[in-house]
Amino acid sequence: MNMITNHLPTAELQALDAAHHMHPFTENEGLAKKGARVITRAKGVWITDSEGHDILDGMAGLWCVAIGYGREELAEVAARQMRELPFYNTFFQTTHVPAIALANKLAELAPGDLNHVFFAGGGSEANDTNIRMVRHYWALKGQPERNILISRKNAYHGSTVGSGSLGGMSGMHAQGGMPIPDIHHINQPNWYAEGGDMDPGAFGLARARELEEAIERHGPDRVGAFIAEPIQGAGGVIIPPATYWPEIQRICDKYGILLIADEVICGFGRTGNWFGSQTLGIKPHIMTVAKGLSSGYAPIGASIVCDEVAQTIARDEFNHGYTYSGHPVAAAVALENLRIIEEEGIVAHVRDVAGPYLKQKWEALAEHPLVGEASISGLMGSIALTPDKASRAKFAGEEGTVGYICRERCFANNLVMRHVGDRMIIAPPLVITPAEIDTLVERARKSLDETLEKITAEGLLTAA
Repeated sequence: MNMITNHLPTAELQALDAAHHMHPFTENEGLAKKGARVITRAKGVWITDSEGHDILDGMAGLWCVAIGYGREELAEVAARQMRELPFYNTFFQTTHVPAIALANKLAELAPGDLNHVFFAGGGSEANDTNIRMVRHYWALKGQPERNILISRKNAYHGSTVGSGSLGGMSGMHAQGGMPIPDIHHINQPNWYAEGGDMDPGAFGLARARELEEAIERHGPDRVGAFIAEPIQGAGGVIIPPATYWPEIQRICDKYGILLIADEVICGFGRTGNWFGSQTLGIKPHIMTVAKGLSSGYAPIGASIVCDEVAQTIARDEFNHGYTYSGHPVAAAVALENLRIIEEEGIVAHVRDVAGPYLKQKWEALAEHPLVGEASISGLMGSIALTPDKASRAKFAGEEGTVGYICRERCFANNLVMRHVGDRMIIAPPLVITPAEIDTLVERARKSLDETLEKITAEGLLTAA
């Protein structure tokens, strides 16, 4: 591969970055003092920084690099498409071959009657589409007052004003006037943090029934849709109790509201099926997809829509769209990515090889004195850090202090493992091998040991 290895010294790159580049979800002043880590190349499950360190990417970029880094096929397809048709829009009653082919492929892969695709530039845009589509759908059905969408606290659905409102992240809602009107949130099915003495099954039912309570409170004639991730990703890989989703499904069916499954993280093999909805037995009317759709090699997202909603929307001009809806290069890259996932049996690899092996190794981390829970589905896992396993206690200090220390130890040990508060989370590329899983877990364990040593020395190992 042609790699740009003769770059400026790291300190100069960091200075230029600090001078001109505003990072997302970052306190840029603090980062400028510390200096950003400069990633220069990647191959398989490994990324390499400007100092030459090879780092195991336990987060697949940002949950997205499903087939691993450095796949020449995607570069070749992108170059070929750029030469043939680098761009054309799908407004003005026109279309092009990559968008046609990708929509057709997604309809084939998606479960049930999810046969129609509205393209976007990424997951945030696709969820903005969903807000407008749900509201327009009900207006066309003669029920324009059914414009309330219900979501969950600690959900992540993107960071535009619309999708950020759908999400339930309090830190995001504190900035920029969110949530927008008629978006409401119920509690998350996080038994470990919020279940108290309840049995997980009973807790799952109780949290699902908050949806029914919310529908009754706002009025069944006002609620248009419920949106949720099959498994909360950015919220900390929260796997709901087994009782949760069947009850959510029952409630959505009972009140005739639309069910939107945000599959941006769970989609395209992450949980051992093509979609998380299949793993958890969900029958959505709309699925949001992005990330793994192109393995992050090109920006693309989509709403995959059921027959009933699509046919209703088709009756009127839908005044919505993006310049890059179904961008030909992104669509061509996504198609090639899906071909690779299919032909190389990557979903089966997650289900039968990598998933079961990682589960065994990952759940063994629960023996560590700092770990209160190790949960996993397919190739997305989390561990809850605690000063007291028995009571599932939080740390006395500010939430995320210990998680951040652990994340920094991981980086020092050449492993990308992210922290959400005091939960550590992973979602490695789907092509990870058992040998690479061994390396990941060894480095995670070493980082946990070092975290325990550091927080003990600093007096942070105390329960709230």
